Amino acid sequence: MKNHSRSFAVGLAAGIFGGLIGLGGGVIMIPLLTMVLGLSHKQAHGTSLVGIIFTGLGGAITYHLHGNVDWLAAGMLCLPAILTAGAGARFADTLPEWKLRKTFGAFLLFCAALMLVRFYLPQNDSQSPYFNILVFLITGAVTGFLSGMLGVGGGAIMIASMVLLTGFSQHMAQGTSLLVIVPVGLAGVVTHHELGNIAKRCLPGLIPGILAGVFLGGYVTGFIPEVPLRIAFTAAIVFLGWRCVRTVSAG
Repeated sequence: MKNHSRSFAVGLAAGIFGGLIGLGGGVIMIPLLTMVLGLSHKQAHGTSLVGIIFTGLGGAITYHLHGNVDWLAAGMLCLPAILTAGAGARFADTLPEWKLRKTFGAFLLFCAALMLVRFYLPQNDSQSPYFNILVFLITGAVTGFLSGMLGVGGGAIMIASMVLLTGFSQHMAQGTSLLVIVPVGLAGVVTHHELGNIAKRCLPGLIPGILAGVFLGGYVTGFIPEVPLRIAFTAAIVFLGWRCVRTVSAG
C-alpha cells in the first residue's frame, strides 16, 4: 500500500506537468522514480515510458476537444519515431548506469535551453509544405531514438521544432506532441519489456496518478499565464538535470 501511494504521487506530479506543458512528463517522472521509489535508471526509463503513454493519451484527448491536434503532422512525426524507438531502447541497455544518468542530465539541460529560447525566436508561418514534411520526418526519427533511450516522450524537441520551424501555434504543437507520444511510447515499451526494464509493481499506483494529474494539469493551465509557467518548469528541469550531471561527475 505504501509503495502504491508513492507511485501515485509520482504519477500525479508527472501528469500535472505533462498536462500543463504538453510534455510526456518523463523529465519529472524518471528522477522521482529513482529518488522516491529506488528504481535503477534503466528501470526508471522503461517504467517511465509506460506512464508516458497515459500522459499522452489523456493530454491528447483534452487538447483534441479544443481543436488543438494536427493529425496529419502527428502521423508524419510518428512513423519514423516508431521505427527508431526500439533502437534507442536497446542502445540504452548497453550503457553503464553512470553514462545513462549523465546522458539524461544533459538531455534535461538541453530541454531547459529549448524552453527558454523557443518563444523568443521568430516563427515562420509561410514555410514550404515540403520543408515541413522534412522537418516532421527528421524530428520524428530523432525523437523516437531519444524516447527509447532516455524514457521520455521527446515533447520538448517536437514542440520546439513545430513552433520554430513549421509555424505551429503553441497550443497546436503541444496537442500534436502529446498524440505522437502515445504510439512512440508503446514502441519503446515493447523493447524495454523484453529487456526486463519495467518495474510492474509500480504501475497500479503510477497510472491512476498520471491520469488524475494530466486532466488536472490540463484544466489548471487555462488559469496560469504562460511565461511564469514556463519559467517555473524550466527551473525545475534545470535543477534535476544539474543534479544528475553533478552526481555523476562527483562519482
